[in-house]
Amino acid sequence: MKKLLLMSGIALLPLNSVLAANYTIDPGHTYVSFAISHLGLSTMRGKFNQQTGTMHYDPAGKKASVTIEIDAASIDTGHDKRDEHLRSPDFLNAVENPTITFKSTGTDWNGDKLASVTGDLTILGVSKSVTLKVNAIKCGEHPFNKKPVCGFDAEGSIKRTDYGVNYGAPALGEVLDLQISVEAFKN
Repeated sequence: MKKLLLMSGIALLPLNSVLAANYTIDPGHTYVSFAISHLGLSTMRGKFNQQTGTMHYDPAGKKASVTIEIDAASIDTGHDKRDEHLRSPDFLNAVENPTITFKSTGTDWNGDKLASVTGDLTILGVSKSVTLKVNAIKCGEHPFNKKPVCGFDAEGSIKRTDYGVNYGAPALGEVLDLQISVEAFKN
C-alpha cells in the first residue's frame, strides 16, 4: 500500500519538479556560432566544432546554471586560410589560449520561463560578464534513445576588443553576435 501511495504521489508531482537535474552537454548536438561584420560589406559567420559542458536546470526552484568549454582551435568559417589566421595570435591565439569558457553566474526568469543567463565569458584569458537571452528551452524524453534531455537556444553580443581581440578593428567588426544551441542529457 505504501508503494502505491508513493507511486501516486510521484505521478502527481508537477513535471517541472521532476526535471530538476544535472545534465551533460551533448557535443554532437550543440552548436556555438557567431556572426560579425566583414568590412561593413557582408556578415561573416562561423562556428566552433568542439565544445563540452554541463548544466543544471530546476524550473520549479527557478534555478539554472551552465558551463561551456569551447576548443578555440575548432573555429570553422568554411575557409581554411581564414581559420588558420583566426587561430593565430592576431585573433584567438589558440595555442596559448586553447579554451574559451562561459560559466553562468545568475539567471533571470519571466514567470516560470528561463529568460536569460548571465555569466563570465573568458577569451584570451580575459573574463567579462555577458547576458545571453534564452529564446527557447524544452525538456523531455529523447525520441530515439528514451533518455531525459533538455535543449535550449540562447543569443547575445560581445565587443571583441573588450577581450583583447583587436586585429583589424574597427574595419573588421567589433561586435560579435553569438548564437548557442545546446542539447544535454540528464546525468
